[in-house]
Amino acid sequence: MTFKYGALTVLFFISMAAGAQNTDRILSKVNSQYDEINPVLSPDGQHLYFTRKNHPQNVGGVRDGGDIWVSHLTADHQWSEAENVKELNTRNWNGVVGFTDNGNTIILHNHYKEEDGLVKTQGIAQATKSKKGWSAPEDIQIPYFKNLSSNHGGYISEDGKVLILSMESYGTKGGEDIYVCVKGPDGKWGDPKNLGSTINTKFQEFTPFLSDDTKTLYFASNGLSGKGSSDIFVSERLDDSWRNWSTPKGLATINTKGRETGYRAYEQFALYASTTSSDGYSDIRFYTEKPIDSIMVAEEVEPVEEVEESIEIEEVAVAPETNPNQVTMYGKVLDAESSQSINAIVTVSGQDGAFKKEVTTAPNNGYYSLAIAASGKYEIRIDAPGYISQRQSLEANTSEMKLLEMNFDLQPISVGATVKLENVLFEQSKPTILESSYQELDLVVDLMKQNPDMKIRLEGHTDNRGIPKYNLKLSKSRVEAVKEYLVDHGIASKRISGKGYGGTKPIANNDDPMTRKLNRRVEFTILRK
Repeated sequence: MTFKYGALTVLFFISMAAGAQNTDRILSKVNSQYDEINPVLSPDGQHLYFTRKNHPQNVGGVRDGGDIWVSHLTADHQWSEAENVKELNTRNWNGVVGFTDNGNTIILHNHYKEEDGLVKTQGIAQATKSKKGWSAPEDIQIPYFKNLSSNHGGYISEDGKVLILSMESYGTKGGEDIYVCVKGPDGKWGDPKNLGSTINTKFQEFTPFLSDDTKTLYFASNGLSGKGSSDIFVSERLDDSWRNWSTPKGLATINTKGRETGYRAYEQFALYASTTSSDGYSDIRFYTEKPIDSIMVAEEVEPVEEVEESIEIEEVAVAPETNPNQVTMYGKVLDAESSQSINAIVTVSGQDGAFKKEVTTAPNNGYYSLAIAASGKYEIRIDAPGYISQRQSLEANTSEMKLLEMNFDLQPISVGATVKLENVLFEQSKPTILESSYQELDLVVDLMKQNPDMKIRLEGHTDNRGIPKYNLKLSKSRVEAVKEYLVDHGIASKRISGKGYGGTKPIANNDDPMTRKLNRRVEFTILRK
């Protein structure tokens, strides 16, 4: 394996390290009484980026979970006082994934744009270098990218075509898992692919790093037998599926009884973070004593045994809450056509904005469970790669019921599929969309952003009451209102066609007031996915 990085300045770094007595002196202006993690060296070897947590100079102050800081290699081969890279930071956790374009583009963790208090980006962004510093970060579009964890980690290959990330997402086996995204010939990213059970356990796998040839993976884990709370492991990729890996091995001279994370190997040394011999928080460390390959131990490691504490309800393990003010909501997410289980994310949000929980379904049977207050109004959203997202409202008001079963059938994305927008409503006899419809329409916006080649045809329908030509005009106007909403939220107009049918295509009996309302609807048909 090879690790290339700024040969001349790397030699400066190594000569400086060799002449120093210990890491504390070499990195004394980098490490502090705060948490320093996620070290990343710029391609020219001149700048050391890292994340510093809860520092009063962070954008969000002492409550800020992490800002990007940088230290520079000076003319006398010393590392300067670290400074906050404010143009790359928000009040949320921020970190560097890596660099592309010879260091002129920086790839970043976390969200950077918010509108009305709501995050509008996915969590992976990029910025470009200018004479004044870094540009404002811009979102990188990755289909079906969603990270439920606040523990970020990742690496991008030198050619910018392979992105490896740790996150809790679709099909996650426990805590964070490691996923890979590969850029296609068209320059678009593929959706995240889980690396499989050889790498990922029911505990946490995070801060991954790949060798230049993308064959060797280093990562931190607390789910494999090691020396401390999390150790660094290495594994070799065995084929091009990204699912077959050699059994991970621990790095003998790196791992301690403390917590090791963020390992990155360069040409003649490695950077990582460790809590050992620090003031209780992580400090940045480097390793230079031996060639990189020689720090791998020979013996293979086994996953840590997990003790399950749950009871079974049918096929799903659900632990009812003992809190009398809570209800355990549980169920299963299935493919609407095949009835097979789906790896999905179930999000439950309180309508008052004070509550939000996200859980993933079990990989083997599609089940989920979570606890909610026994009294409250909730919005439920279900997302899965390759399926049309779904949302429902729930109003809970009980002091007796302890278990609430809610199952969901998701419709696969396919050409010709027609989707009824159940909760898109209008003012009576008008094309004005009610505000309560926005969340449903946002699902369509998300669907089309996640599938940038998708084209749809909107179709508006009314019941048969009233004058037919007015019904036809009203249905057309409502279609135009929905199209306008989608376009205003970033969907190109050319991707949306539409037609109003008035009352000519009923799906229920118009003579029954209870079923007549089903004919008043807006739906869309997928023309291209």
